[in-house]
Amino acid sequence: MIDRRWIGHALPESVLPLERSRLRFFAKAIGETDPVYTDVEAAREAGHADLPAPPTFLFAAELDSGATERMLQDMEIPLAKLLHGEQGFSFHRTACAGDTITVRSSVTDIYDKKQGQLEFVVKTARATNQHDELVAELRTVIVCRH
Repeated sequence: MIDRRWIGHALPESVLPLERSRLRFFAKAIGETDPVYTDVEAAREAGHADLPAPPTFLFAAELDSGATERMLQDMEIPLAKLLHGEQGFSFHRTACAGDTITVRSSVTDIYDKKQGQLEFVVKTARATNQHDELVAELRTVIVCRH
């Protein structure tokens, strides 16, 4: 059983500078064909300061920093038993190339189903830009199967 004492635990901050090449690569990897995500001129014509981050890109910040991996290790959740249960976003402003995004996350709930055969860890996060403006709120549910 995952120790419920982890509820309220804050992960280390994750900082991610948004670079054009990285945003283009991500857009291509997810099959995004809208030129607003790959062409600076198209992005600016659409009203963006630069290439916008595709909506699911912010999920990458904690993956890149290793914060999620450390959390799983600390909570003793083996990767072999891990399932991605849910991912949600609430957007407040667009993050664009040239921005630096900081993600601050915490474990907000841990619960089980099926007499403990499935355990759920709920993590919520706030992503802010270099001006400390709220860009997005993220919610992740990971599942550990026993």
